Amino acid sequence: MAENEENNDETAAAPVADQPEGPQFALQRIYLKDSSFESPRSPAVFQGQWQPKINFDIKTKNSKIQDDVFEVVLVLTVEATLEEEPGFLVEVHQAGVFTAKDFDDVQLAQLLATVCPNILFPYAREAIDSLVVKGSFPALMLAPINFDALYAQQKQAAEANANGEAPAPELAN
Repeated sequence: MAENEENNDETAAAPVADQPEGPQFALQRIYLKDSSFESPRSPAVFQGQWQPKINFDIKTKNSKIQDDVFEVVLVLTVEATLEEEPGFLVEVHQAGVFTAKDFDDVQLAQLLATVCPNILFPYAREAIDSLVVKGSFPALMLAPINFDALYAQQKQAAEANANGEAPAPELAN
C-alpha cells in the first residue's frame, strides 16, 4: 500500500505532457445569433432588369463571458438597391464562443478582431446567400475579407485620431 502511495505522489508531481505551454486558443461553438431579410418592393422588384447596386457593411464586436472565454459577433449587412429603390436588405449576426488563455492584451485584441471573424465569415457568407436565394434573388457570394488589413487600418486610424491627424482612407470591401 505504501508503495502505491509513493507512485501516486511521483505521478502528481510530474508535469503533464498533454498540457501545452504558452497561449491557448480554441473554438467552443459557432451559432447564428440573429438574421433578417427584407424585400419591401416584392413582387414589383422582379419585373425589371436585375442590375442592383450592392452596399456591404461589416462590424465585429466581442464580449467577455467569463475568464478566458469570449463571444465574438460578426455583423454583415448587405443592401441591394435598384434605381435608388430597395431591392432587398439582409443582415446576419454570426457568433462564436472562443477560449483565449494566456494572451497579453494586445495579442488578445488582435485575436478577437482578426482570427475569430475569419473563422465566422464563411458561416455568415453562407447564411446571407441562403436568405437572398430564398427571397428569389440571384445567389450572392461575398468575396473573402482580409480582417488583418481591416484591423491594421482601424488601429492606424485610431492612432491618427489620438495624434490629431486626419484619419486614413477606408478600404473598399
